[in-house]
Amino acid sequence: MIKAEFFVDRSGYICGFHIHGHSMMAESGQDVLCAFVSSAAYMAANTITDVIGADAQAQDGDGDMRLAVAGSDLVSCQVVLAGLKLHLCETEKQYPNNLNVIITEV
Repeated sequence: MIKAEFFVDRSGYICGFHIHGHSMMAESGQDVLCAFVSSAAYMAANTITDVIGADAQAQDGDGDMRLAVAGSDLVSCQVVLAGLKLHLCETEKQYPNNLNVIITEV
């Protein structure tokens, strides 16, 4: 199962995410849900780091991506992070056995 965890601070700002795992719907490289989630996560991370130029730490590996945004850039990144969260929450409704979105207060 793919787990997409979004970290929300006390002010209600999404300050990062951790997406990991595999949907197990098909073999690696053939799994459309994994590709879909990966593409959305990369688009969000690249928009935050390269387009907005936010002070953010991004890491990726096989089936694992993390992004953390620093304090003063939280506001400028909210639309992108909220969009990714909504996108994955709506996808979770279609694939509840393969994708789990978690909201964690930090």
